Amino acid sequence: MTEFLITAGIFGACMGSFLNVVAHRSIQNKPWWGNERSICEACGHVLGFFELIPVISWLILRGRCKNCGAKISVRYILVELICAAMAVMIVRRWGLSWACLVVSVGACSIIINSLTDIEAGDVFDMFAITPGVIALIIRLAGGKSAFLDGLTGALIGCGIFALIIVISRGGMGWGDATFMCGMGAVLGFKFTCLAFYIGIMAGGLWVIALMLIGKIKLGKGQAIPLVPFLAIGCFITMIYGPEIFAYLDQRLTYTEIFKTSWPF
Repeated sequence: MTEFLITAGIFGACMGSFLNVVAHRSIQNKPWWGNERSICEACGHVLGFFELIPVISWLILRGRCKNCGAKISVRYILVELICAAMAVMIVRRWGLSWACLVVSVGACSIIINSLTDIEAGDVFDMFAITPGVIALIIRLAGGKSAFLDGLTGALIGCGIFALIIVISRGGMGWGDATFMCGMGAVLGFKFTCLAFYIGIMAGGLWVIALMLIGKIKLGKGQAIPLVPFLAIGCFITMIYGPEIFAYLDQRLTYTEIFKTSWPF
């Protein structure tokens, strides 16, 4: 099991490196596929293999370009480490199962959409919706009930934000709605509601903290990226969702919640 978790961590770090590049280049409207090579943005130096090893390369180079010495953003190693930790937690929690596959798809959505929202305040529809479509396809392995649960989750995730957008007359962007639409397909009905609650609470606490230290002021209309906080709610739900429902003493048993929330 230890070797399996180590493999998951390595794979997670590699995915983090890849998603980091995809998010950054998409924001810059640059291709991230085909023969496009990774380069130093300061001097244009084409990065070699040993400069692209997740986590290790950043540490060996001490966060600087080998060619010109320009600083390499700490964001790269942070995302790689976060993704490695997420992969280990997912595999440890779900093992080799359909649930693990669905959750892994959701984790990729969490990372890439959080990155684009933090960097540019934007959520790309393709990155938000595609994971949901993939999750619905995987859910077909669990039969009609699993598929419908994912579809209901997608409608709930999108519907909640659509209602907020209409009521606020555009005070919130559609990116949050498309993100939760895709994640709703991953999570299913019950888990989507839980993820929404945790995410909104996390975002609210962050805003209160910023207000207390004077970083933002009430009524100034300052934009706060919401997707990263929704992502926190989604990941906590993906890992601890059944236990949270059981703790809240729902009428459904642990096994029933588990089976109605993930495809089998």
